[in-house]
Amino acid sequence: MTTNTLQTIHDIPVLICSPEGDAIGSERDALDLIGDAGYLGAEWAVVPVGRFDEAFFRLSSRVAGEIVQKFVQYRMGLVVLGDISGRTAESSALRDFVRECNRGRQTWFVVDEAELRERLKG
Repeated sequence: MTTNTLQTIHDIPVLICSPEGDAIGSERDALDLIGDAGYLGAEWAVVPVGRFDEAFFRLSSRVAGEIVQKFVQYRMGLVVLGDISGRTAESSALRDFVRECNRGRQTWFVVDEAELRERLKG
């Protein structure tokens, strides 16, 4: 059983997803997560990097774009939590995607909860 928890960080409701659970690798998975987060009143869903299907990190698969687009459509923030430096070192396209996402206010890639707290501060 996976245990997702709702936390409030700097007055922002955030769904922290359990590291255990089904892989997130499709629009359907994204919609399920958005529904769960929205039902609990979260504005952001924080998903450990290990929960994403490997295809998410291969931009040519288009999985990341499809998932991020669903979060944008439903106005739910998405945080990918964990170190992906090995993956970004191997893929300039992924590195550029992460950099572009981190410039915005919709999808972030953060290494740890401390970085998340700092980003949510303002």
